[in-house]
Amino acid sequence: MSCNYADGLSPYEDKGKLGIPEKFDSLEEVAEKILTLSKWIKEAKHVVMHTGAGISTPAGIPDFRGPKGVWTLEKKGLKPQINVSFDDAEPTFTHMAIIALFQKNFLHYVVSQNIDGLHLKSGLDRSKLSELHGNMFIGQCSLCSRQYIRRKAVTSVGQRELPVDCPALKGGKLSCRGKLHDTILDWEHELPVRDLGLADIHSNVADLSICLGTTLQIVPSGTLPLATKRKGGRLVIINLQPTKWDKKADLVINTYVDDVMKLLLKELNTPFLPYDPKCDPTRQPLSEKEMWQEEFTKREWTLAPRVVNTTRKRLSHLETKAQPKPKKMKQKHQEEPSPSQLNSPGNSGCQGEGSKQLDMVEPVKVELAEEQCNGLKDEQQDDYVIVTEKITGKKLKQETLHMQSENGEVQSTTNYGGNGLYNKLSTF
Repeated sequence: MSCNYADGLSPYEDKGKLGIPEKFDSLEEVAEKILTLSKWIKEAKHVVMHTGAGISTPAGIPDFRGPKGVWTLEKKGLKPQINVSFDDAEPTFTHMAIIALFQKNFLHYVVSQNIDGLHLKSGLDRSKLSELHGNMFIGQCSLCSRQYIRRKAVTSVGQRELPVDCPALKGGKLSCRGKLHDTILDWEHELPVRDLGLADIHSNVADLSICLGTTLQIVPSGTLPLATKRKGGRLVIINLQPTKWDKKADLVINTYVDDVMKLLLKELNTPFLPYDPKCDPTRQPLSEKEMWQEEFTKREWTLAPRVVNTTRKRLSHLETKAQPKPKKMKQKHQEEPSPSQLNSPGNSGCQGEGSKQLDMVEPVKVELAEEQCNGLKDEQQDDYVIVTEKITGKKLKQETLHMQSENGEVQSTTNYGGNGLYNKLSTF
């Protein structure tokens, strides 16, 4: 339950603005805005949705900062009256509408702050999802970084070790010898590099970002949609409460997210796909090879390094279409790639099959060398995810400390190609 999750987090005073009054657009306003949104979706080449706790409230899981949110009531010494367990919760209309939009190629990626596992239960492809704050139904190995699906939600919070050995085999023979731990972040933990890297890539490439059920107060997830605006794309916010970025958004819809998705599917002529437990990895019957323990399965939820690599390559040709005009520079003119080069086979679009997973999970790397990146324009450098060492490597730590001294800030940051995204949970 989200109450238990919130209780398990470390004490943290600044949890953002709590209990902001909700706003509701009139039915006429909502209908008019849906027409605009559906038109933009049809015109867009790369659409990204950013989901928050507001899309899970219809499943009985309370949000955190709403008028009846967990932290809002906690400040008053109260607890939510409705609080369904993560095990019993089922995907909402919005979760399943997202699947329908994917099948019609109206949606291309999802960035989620939610830890409830409802995107997993809905059947969403792992390569199409960044889970920035963890997943209650996932255990991750401390050595090989493989992730495995659980049939029941974890009871721990804060990446604590679970009494389970990693089932992976090295070379098909030797045991990994690692221990599984939960993936739920506490305030002081760094975000998963692969998920954050992909979220940054897709947010920069997108020509339309849609925020669903989030007040966008948590960094860095709350600032990722702004990357789309910086690149000349559109930003849409759908939420009951006002957000900090409403003034920057091209369209703001204040009503229930499920109501918006119902009207949107109708306008896009997209049939709704109801939740099917047979497509839920946490409830599917297991084969003998997948049987492992009572709570854990051998079904993987691993986001391999190659996914980050190939996504960078697949989407590279789209970036030039959403970039603003480059600033004038005194340096010598550099030749721009010709249209034929942009449309070459090496720069194919997002269509087709997703990236295949690697058999072995290695430290996160991106093939683009630093020397190559240094030769690019500043605007292009901002788009590249440069991670050349292990997640816990010495070089990465030194780079983090170096950035702290330059910015004069105490908060920890990770340099994603110069963007300076915060790599720890915080509010702003």
